[in-house]
Amino acid sequence: MDHSVLMLKKLLKIYNIKNMADKSINLKESMKKLNTIVAWFEAQEEIDVEAGLEKVKEGAALVKVCKKRLSEIENEFEQIQRGVESDNSKN
Repeated sequence: MDHSVLMLKKLLKIYNIKNMADKSINLKESMKKLNTIVAWFEAQEEIDVEAGLEKVKEGAALVKVCKKRLSEIENEFEQIQRGVESDNSKN
């Protein structure tokens, strides 16, 4: 495959992962993708270093995005809890 086509595919993949941060993250789907990456590594008898590097990059990006989303969810739960506690103290 032409080198420029490979570079374009890599850039598109990275762009898609980075755009995930801008959208509402489906944690379940992201975890499935991470499990798929782990399964890929486990299935390899001999790992292609280039392909492995791409999988690691993809996994790292997914972990980063998931951590951010989990932090957002935690903040939402804390806000709800504060609201409930505030309502209880008024009664």
